[in-house]
Amino acid sequence: MNSTQARRAAQQAFSMVHPASGNPSQDKLPSTRLARFTLWAGPYAGLLQMLLLGLAILSLSRLGLAAWQWDRVQATGIAGSLFLQGVRADLILLGYFLVVPLLLAPLLAHRASSRAWRVLTVAWATFALVFIVFMELSSPQFIMQYDVRPNRLFVEYLVYPREVFATLWNGFRTALLLGVGATIVLAVLLFRLLQRSSKGMRMWPARRLLLLWPVLCVLVFMQVRSTTGHRPANPALFALTGDSMVNSLIINSGWSVLDAIGSMRKEAVSSEIYGKIERAKVFEQVKAAPWLQGARFDNPELPTLHRQQAAITRERPLNLVIVLQESLGATFVESLGGLPVTPELEKLKSEGWWFEQLYATGTRSVRGIEAVVAGYAPTPARSVVKLSLAQQNFYTLAAGLGQQGYHTEFVYGGEAHFDNMRSFFTGNGFQKVVDIKEMRPNFVGSWGASDEDLFDKSLERLKTLHDQKKPFFSLIFTSSNHEPFEFPDGKIALHDPQKQTVNNAVKYADYALGKFIREAKKQDYWKDTVFLIVADHDNRVYGNALVPIKKFHIPGLILGADIQPKRIPTIASQVDLGPTLLSLVGVSSTHPMIGRDFVRDSSTPGRALIQFNNYFTWLEGSSATILRPGQPPLLGRYDAASGVLDPNAGQPSQAQVEQAMAHVMLPSLLYREQRYRLAP
Repeated sequence: MNSTQARRAAQQAFSMVHPASGNPSQDKLPSTRLARFTLWAGPYAGLLQMLLLGLAILSLSRLGLAAWQWDRVQATGIAGSLFLQGVRADLILLGYFLVVPLLLAPLLAHRASSRAWRVLTVAWATFALVFIVFMELSSPQFIMQYDVRPNRLFVEYLVYPREVFATLWNGFRTALLLGVGATIVLAVLLFRLLQRSSKGMRMWPARRLLLLWPVLCVLVFMQVRSTTGHRPANPALFALTGDSMVNSLIINSGWSVLDAIGSMRKEAVSSEIYGKIERAKVFEQVKAAPWLQGARFDNPELPTLHRQQAAITRERPLNLVIVLQESLGATFVESLGGLPVTPELEKLKSEGWWFEQLYATGTRSVRGIEAVVAGYAPTPARSVVKLSLAQQNFYTLAAGLGQQGYHTEFVYGGEAHFDNMRSFFTGNGFQKVVDIKEMRPNFVGSWGASDEDLFDKSLERLKTLHDQKKPFFSLIFTSSNHEPFEFPDGKIALHDPQKQTVNNAVKYADYALGKFIREAKKQDYWKDTVFLIVADHDNRVYGNALVPIKKFHIPGLILGADIQPKRIPTIASQVDLGPTLLSLVGVSSTHPMIGRDFVRDSSTPGRALIQFNNYFTWLEGSSATILRPGQPPLLGRYDAASGVLDPNAGQPSQAQVEQAMAHVMLPSLLYREQRYRLAP
């Protein structure tokens, strides 16, 4: 028997087992190994092929990422579990993609509609696998920046394609081109492979198809749920170690992003992920803070609204200027244990109030804005700067000072619509917004005008406001210290040989700040103005700690007017700055902020509120109570000198848990019920 006769005999034998549906392509043997391996699955072969290819892609990606970060993976001692539980996480993601075609199978997976079924399964599987490939190829660069797989930050940044693309193009051009190119090539290869494999798909009789269909539905449901417990699996279930980056390697980037999108839809009640606490106990715990003792909370509709009497009495209230520095962590301040790249700030710290243990509430600019400008505590949800219920009638310093006769404005070197800032500010007390459209910058980077150009415009605006003979509040937000770290040539002696690095960008931003303050000191308004220089967050929040508290340490300095030099060693949070500033400028007011007035008391032990991904930390002294979604709270010990957090210090007491729970539940409650505002 020759080869042709043998092939025909094989085809005849195959057709006896699998009768043809009338489509000539079905009379051929499967054209790929993948098709031959999945032949037994009949009309479900395309879905099985997607499942197998998806598992292969995700496993290879995880293997590569683990090899890249092997030192940290090895240090956790969970290498085996990482890959085993990783497959479980991958099955969850792929289960989501199986749902749509599986639900359509009873309608389309018949011989009469076999062509449409093939087209659907090939197109859907290609889409799913390309999404998986794209997310995995995006992961290394995201991990380098945020020390975690793509998460909700990935989604939030996609809302601003212009700024994001400019950043990627100017700072990560090679990685961008390689990533897009690799995605396109792999998409074409996957489509061709699936298209060829679909030719070997055999249609079943309707009875067999329908009998097996409910069984498959149950299996896919179990695959997605991935547990017999009370709640289905979620990414927090895979947090097996104290290193958040390694935990993120266990899951996959596609599921991480899809879960973030789902959680963003529930963000109004997001703090409930930590458990439940009685409403009355929330307010009881919050109002028990030493600095709120004696405060009167007379409005039951606005439970945190109270009168703050300024500790300093002034004939005329002082002006207020807040310089919010982009990504300026303590890691860049030598006297705070960082690099010597902020010499101007180091000089200025001896002229005013210097916070030695000030902590940011989060890792995004908008989180810093809500804390510094509104005194609002953090939640696992997005910042209120971007949430719908906070776009009007939400308390900010501008809203409060506006009632006291202040002119209020926001000055930014980029486009103020970014991160929804313009909407939030104009709806909540800022009477004017100045951005790049009103500037004539000498240097423009991906994020807008350079800090020098920003400060030049700010000096111009401050002089104009001073000439109007009324108190003013100006919020100045810098951006030069933002990836891809673009700034003018010839301004500083570079710290690193290569120009576009974070250290050089910080040094330039510091140079521009020093130049701004020197010029402001020459103006008449200096003696009547309080200046706050503070970071929104650190540049890169990473590390092998469950919560890298050290990376939340930021500099804070208050100077100007009659401010005398002072060191504040007490732990402080960004939410404490608003009440402190009101006292310094001499404004007594009614507001809902729960922060501390350091003018009245700077010696009582303090606390910091820290939100890192889905973990909330209440830091008090060396004690860190860590709340986790779906898991028991942890008690950690934090050594501020070394920056090391030991998350295994035992179990927190009931009092510690209630204290942390109350402070993370409060902001969600106030936002959801629209109670973080001034009285009508």
